[in-house]
Amino acid sequence: MASNSTKSFLADAGYGEQELDANSALMELDKGLRSGKLGEQCEAVVRFPRLFQKYPFPILINSAFLKLADVFRVGNNFLRLCVLKVTQQSEKHLEKILNVDEFVKRIFSVIHSNDPVARAITLRMLGSLASIIPERKNAHHSIRQSLDSHDNVEVEAAVFAAANFSAQSKDFAVGICNKISEMIQGLATPVDLKLKLIPILQHMHHDAILASSARQLLQQLVTSYPSTKMVIVSLHTFTLLAASSLVDTPKQIQLLLQYLKNDPRKAVKRLAIQDLKLLANKTPHTWSRENIQALCECALQTPYDSLKLGMLSVLSTLSGTIAIKHYFSIVPGNVSSSPRSSDLVKLAQECCYHNNRGIAAHGVRVLTNITVSCQEKDLLALEQDAVFGLESLLVLCSQDDSPGAQATLKIALNCMVKLAKGRPHLSQSVVETLLTQLHSAQDAARILMCHCLAAIAMQLPVLGDGMLGDLMELYKVIGRSATDKQQELLVSLATVIFVASQKALSVESKAVIKQQLESVSNGWTVYRIARQASRMGNHDMAKELYQSLLTQVASEHFYFWLNSLKEFSHAEQCLTGLQEENYSSALSCIAESLKFYHKGIASLTAASTPLNPLSFQCEFVKLRIDLLQAFSQLICTCNSLKTSPPPAIATTIAMTLGNDLQRCGRISNQMKQSMEEFRSLASRYGDLYQASFDADSATLRNVELQQQSCLLISHAIEALILDPESASFQEYGSTGTAHADSEYERRMMSVYNHVLEEVESLNRKYTPVSYMHTACLCNAIIALLKVPLSFQRYFFQKLQSTSIKLALSPSPRNPAEPIAVQNNQQLALKVEGVVQHGSKPGLFRKIQSVCLNVSSTLQSKSGQDYKIPIDNMTNEMEQRVEPHNDYFSTQFLLNFAILGTHNITVESSVKDANGIVWKTGPRTTIFVKSLEDPYSQQIRLQQQQAQQPLQQQQQRNAYTRF
Repeated sequence: MASNSTKSFLADAGYGEQELDANSALMELDKGLRSGKLGEQCEAVVRFPRLFQKYPFPILINSAFLKLADVFRVGNNFLRLCVLKVTQQSEKHLEKILNVDEFVKRIFSVIHSNDPVARAITLRMLGSLASIIPERKNAHHSIRQSLDSHDNVEVEAAVFAAANFSAQSKDFAVGICNKISEMIQGLATPVDLKLKLIPILQHMHHDAILASSARQLLQQLVTSYPSTKMVIVSLHTFTLLAASSLVDTPKQIQLLLQYLKNDPRKAVKRLAIQDLKLLANKTPHTWSRENIQALCECALQTPYDSLKLGMLSVLSTLSGTIAIKHYFSIVPGNVSSSPRSSDLVKLAQECCYHNNRGIAAHGVRVLTNITVSCQEKDLLALEQDAVFGLESLLVLCSQDDSPGAQATLKIALNCMVKLAKGRPHLSQSVVETLLTQLHSAQDAARILMCHCLAAIAMQLPVLGDGMLGDLMELYKVIGRSATDKQQELLVSLATVIFVASQKALSVESKAVIKQQLESVSNGWTVYRIARQASRMGNHDMAKELYQSLLTQVASEHFYFWLNSLKEFSHAEQCLTGLQEENYSSALSCIAESLKFYHKGIASLTAASTPLNPLSFQCEFVKLRIDLLQAFSQLICTCNSLKTSPPPAIATTIAMTLGNDLQRCGRISNQMKQSMEEFRSLASRYGDLYQASFDADSATLRNVELQQQSCLLISHAIEALILDPESASFQEYGSTGTAHADSEYERRMMSVYNHVLEEVESLNRKYTPVSYMHTACLCNAIIALLKVPLSFQRYFFQKLQSTSIKLALSPSPRNPAEPIAVQNNQQLALKVEGVVQHGSKPGLFRKIQSVCLNVSSTLQSKSGQDYKIPIDNMTNEMEQRVEPHNDYFSTQFLLNFAILGTHNITVESSVKDANGIVWKTGPRTTIFVKSLEDPYSQQIRLQQQQAQQPLQQQQQRNAYTRF
């Protein structure tokens, strides 16, 4: 039954070609394992990881690993090595082995071999399995014995296994610590073996006593064995142990700084810098002011550029964390903690103009981080130093095409974006520097500089119309070669132009861009520029570019996709003609827009495929269509106050019904329907948001803004017309305080605030419903529609891909066939799942736990209708499970007391690291048929048979009386 469930789950897991199911694939590999030829056996073994990746459920993985264990037991050493490699590659699937005892028993039998190489491979195999057998005493004993072996290969394998078991098992770590200590300190142990044994001590962090004894041993080693190799290995192990045990981190930072300052050997200094960087990344809060000061002094004194570069990289890491605030915090009794007078600033200022690009980059980064994080009044000189340092680095790196120069340029440009965001008054000078340097820079540097300009301009409106001329001139002179760099530069520069002119792109600008693109034969470049135009709201430009691409694609799905984008751009372009106070033209513009949207949605539906269903795009566009229709309906409702005013007896009717709104006539009911429609749309936008787990933050913010637009209009209807007395403006008034990350968001926020102000002023002045109120609503709609819609990245591109596959057991052979269960028994439903990722797992958010909801409903009754407690009628359960290595499993106990067919639905949703729940799906359904148990059936039949003679006797008596 379980294997069938795996098969049914995997039926749709193919990628377009005809795939074997799980059982067939396993049988195919098993045939290879049984072959008499060594080559075929090895080929079968190395194909197992692919099988696990494709069918990641326990039933198959358990069978496969047992077969591999058999091969390991009876095969030669080369086959054993292949099995070892497969096990190490499939580490995340090891916990799905169900028969762990049997699997380990087959592997462990080889440890008694006379061949030391076979024993060594077995030890490595056991070490690789440490995560599932951490407390196996026979494995612990074998590792201890093998550490005393005279064969070097076996001893090295025992060291590997000891390290893995120490990381997993506290008992093993405590037991082996003394033996490792004796071996390291023993005179008979070779030095190279000591160097391999020392790193095991990094795993002795299971409790404070064990960590303390390991630290003491390492301290002795560092002082007793002063050779370079021993010091380097001991110090690095020391650092890893401190990073894991946490309590000793400050001591370790002091020790590393001491070696950095006093040890003359460059290799030791380099190791100390590398470990300090590790601790700066992991525990920046443990760095004291004295630690940073000591590091600054070392950097100021060292004559070696390579060491200075390393120390500055540690300081630049620390400068972006809480440690920098500790450094500049005012210490009691210490007056000289001003940022300007500190050694750190002095060092950064010295290094800003260093002839080594890396040192200069880190110096600039330190200055930028200090400027942004230390919000003090007298930082003018520091700000200027940071800006001048960035400018000099930009000039230096933009002329060089080498990878090192490009990496340094990226650091400088990131600092520019950070500086412009943290200190907005510096953004103008930063942007002017970038624009000036764009003309003389190399193409690779120009691309990066354009990205930087776009990032700054998205956050702050710093690119004015005056700067647009420079950008257009540059666009004209870009070379027309079809190299990748030139194509990328065309896209980057076009993006900056779109950001700079988001309100409207001039005819000249459009002509220049189109003229350049005509000479470029690469359709992909044109599509990317059109996509950017759609993101920035330049829909007229986007429409023309999509139109030009329609005949250049080879697939009809691509044709329909481009055609739908063209129609959507055309639809949004229709809304640019909206004018305030002109409501009839607004209705015609919305009607025209809806016409193109309906064409577009038909095309978009045709573009979807089973592998790429375009669900987000379809839902987003459907919501946009419904929103436009709701806007159109609301404007018509507002107009009906003029076309169909309330009757003369409306006031009397209102007094009779006790509803004051009835004096406004039919408009009151229409407004109520409109408000409910906008609330329903807001709820649907909320559902779309929750279903978009893989979307980037800008796309989610866009969906949120659409939702807020619906809530704003529904609130305005309520505040102006339906319930002016109880309308509250507190919860809506704070929307404008959040920092806007794009021009689209800034304009939408501005409209929200303006509409709220208008609604609040009218709410206090006039009683509803007057022409002032309806005009306010219509103007709010026009103001919202005049902001060009932004089609964000997730509409075009999916950078993160996450999906969940569920397998239920028991599962029927045929999906339509129900599972038979007796009504006096409970069904144990096992739900297993696998989380599948794309090429960039966890790019925007990660799954912390999976929420499984199981519900059952009665489809059809059979048999007599007994009186059954209401609790037994339905099943509604929910469990939250945390996936481990992308796999999760749980069970539900379901009760089916009512005879008949029941429909069981299992739905999954996920919770991310921030505690937000996302409705990702999937939703799986199976049918259960509840049958009467044989004992109850037998008793019921006996009762019926006993009642029949009695009934016949009663009938005879009745006839006799008659």
